[in-house]
Amino acid sequence: MPPYAVVLSVMGLVGALVAAVYAVSFAVAPRAFEAGPFLAGGRPAEHALSRFHVRWYAVSMVFLAFDMEMVFMFPWALVVASIGVKAVVEMFVFLALLLVGVLYAWREGALRWA
Repeated sequence: MPPYAVVLSVMGLVGALVAAVYAVSFAVAPRAFEAGPFLAGGRPAEHALSRFHVRWYAVSMVFLAFDMEMVFMFPWALVVASIGVKAVVEMFVFLALLLVGVLYAWREGALRWA
């Protein structure tokens, strides 16, 4: 038997198995709309494309600012011993700038929920 015949027969068996699985799932699946894919079959409470409140964007910007802080602090932690006091002063200046940004957002009410 030529080698390509074995490959073709295995591909045919896999294709038949996939078709059988689809046929069985189609035959067994419930027909009612209540069997939606989310919430174990319950109807969703709101539309899938509902918008988030605008305050979440301010919170996400604050999160990204502190996430970038960690991106800069991990390499800094590796080299702070070799550089010395200059690296410590630069990191405290960086943290002070972040604190100024958070205080500004707090003063403007971006972190208030009421």
